[in-house]
Amino acid sequence: QVQLVESGGGLVQAGGSLRLSCAASGRTLSTYGMGWFRQSPGKEREFVAGISWSGGSTYYADFVKGRFTISRDNAKNTVYLQMNSLKPEDTAVYYCAARLWGGSQPGKYDYWGQGTQVTVSS
Repeated sequence: QVQLVESGGGLVQAGGSLRLSCAASGRTLSTYGMGWFRQSPGKEREFVAGISWSGGSTYYADFVKGRFTISRDNAKNTVYLQMNSLKPEDTAVYYCAARLWGGSQPGKYDYWGQGTQVTVSS
């Protein structure tokens, strides 16, 4: 069982930056592919970014390419999402997720965090 806890969300002006963290407990993350998802009110949850279990591959949704960067620090058992050039449409609850031996591309994830709110003001 993997427990995931997101942090780093908050209120930021358009054009600003935030770094989200996803800390894991219960298991080492080194064998888990990790993903970030988001959900806005009235919308379905959508994939944002993924990183393979080895860290050698990353994948981004088109709407964040060039602005967001996913990374991992296995020594800290933590995955990050650096978000730059934020837009009001990035406002959402952001979730991290894990899947054993997972790659970077969208797919089924087995463990989920509770989410952290990101609000971007115009």
